[in-house]
Amino acid sequence: MATRFATLAEITGHFAETTPDRAAIRVDGAVWTYADLHERSVRCVAALRGLGVKPGDRVGWLALNHPDYITLMCACFRLGAVLVAINARLVAREIAYILGDAGIDVLVSETAFLPLVEDASAATGLAHVVLLDSTHDGRPAFAGWIAAHAPDDAMPAISPDDIALQLYTSGTTGFPKGALLSHRQLLGTIEKGGLTGEAWGQWREDDVALVAMPLFHIGGTGWALHALEAGATMVILPRPDVPGMVNAISEDGATRMFAVPAVLLAICQYLETVPANLGAMRALYYGASPIPLEVLRRSMLAFPNAEFVQCYGATETCGTVVYLPPADHDPAGNQRMRGCGKPYPGNEVKIIDGEGHSLPPGAVGEICIRSVSVMAGYHNKPEATAKAVVDGWYLTGDAGYLDEDGYLYIHDRVKDMIVSGAENIYPAEVENALHEHPAVADCAVIGVPDARWGEAVKAIVVKKADVSEQELIAFAKQRIAAYKVPKSVEFIEALPRNPSGKILKKDLREPYWAGHERRVG
Repeated sequence: MATRFATLAEITGHFAETTPDRAAIRVDGAVWTYADLHERSVRCVAALRGLGVKPGDRVGWLALNHPDYITLMCACFRLGAVLVAINARLVAREIAYILGDAGIDVLVSETAFLPLVEDASAATGLAHVVLLDSTHDGRPAFAGWIAAHAPDDAMPAISPDDIALQLYTSGTTGFPKGALLSHRQLLGTIEKGGLTGEAWGQWREDDVALVAMPLFHIGGTGWALHALEAGATMVILPRPDVPGMVNAISEDGATRMFAVPAVLLAICQYLETVPANLGAMRALYYGASPIPLEVLRRSMLAFPNAEFVQCYGATETCGTVVYLPPADHDPAGNQRMRGCGKPYPGNEVKIIDGEGHSLPPGAVGEICIRSVSVMAGYHNKPEATAKAVVDGWYLTGDAGYLDEDGYLYIHDRVKDMIVSGAENIYPAEVENALHEHPAVADCAVIGVPDARWGEAVKAIVVKKADVSEQELIAFAKQRIAAYKVPKSVEFIEALPRNPSGKILKKDLREPYWAGHERRVG
């Protein structure tokens, strides 16, 4: 079943005309119909145009999940502008880098983030800040700002290949990269579930999607776009708050959700003391890190009517490209549950060696993906784009293998990236921060096993002056987002290196991953 839209810009107008009274968003007891959402979006178009925003311009978002993220996103689609959702866990200098790299002149944020915004804008010359929750020092509040403008329904010519979203990923060199995602690529991802022909992949108009994962990640925004394209209803929570999620299912009747395994475990633990009926949930998608079999068993009991679907993908692929369908889920466990699943219809996966040659089933190499969903590239980074996308294949940096049936299994990582609690962390970012400390002579950052988050960040440090583990952790907290900060520091005399001077991180990781079949979290 192909999507009915050529671009994302058409969605709110379509449903405002065909199903104007259907609920689009439920939040805090209020209901926005599709007519309401469309009107807010076209008023937002007028407000953005009033600030000089043109097709191709970047508009920023720095906030927790909020229904007006959908307003702003749909307005950007209709205006031909590009929405840049910034990770709300970053520190000021990381935010400043993204504001400058993307060239953002208009930012929607909230009062709690103003100190970060002001620090960052001092370095970038950010022209306009609109606040979600209140006015402050002459900065307008979003709702009043858009209400003051008459609806502007005019749209420029928008191509399916125009960029719709620019989402930043951690960078191998210490700087994040803005993945450019077009209308065609995002809609291509949305249609894949329907192409399976399986019931769980068919969205219904009466579906209620729980949007709790961060909208500044593709997991959150992509999930919201699935609901929007289906004309379904969204329940949007500021964060993956467990009581709120349970209430959204038991009271608001949420039928679909995406969550990371750590959140599923937290829900199961919560239900031990606060029982609730989660029978409304029909389809539960999970991913971003492996799920222990015991957590999956408990989750299947907690959500008795839900079909479970494991997801594997990346920001660079607009989200999920490989899935493990409900038919391959067994509470008793099976071989396929150790892997990620199979490619969606129309997607291709291959495994290559270090020279780019395809490998046979069972052989471990780098996982490569070819799909309509592969990004257009990295913003202003042609060299990084050329390394990441080769002849239409996205090189994931993950190491794995395919079985005889085409199912994918993760083994390790080719790149040094760490995944902790669904956040991607490149060691270079952490190492750059630690190297600023005068007592650090050399350092390497690795991921080590963590029962809750999959991996934890660990720093291996060679010091040239006396410094403690606590001092280095506190130092890092001032420079990088908290989720990137090392959870532990180990001091050694010298880092292992090969003859060309490259740090042998595999050797550093080995003692921590010994005995683990899978060498990543």
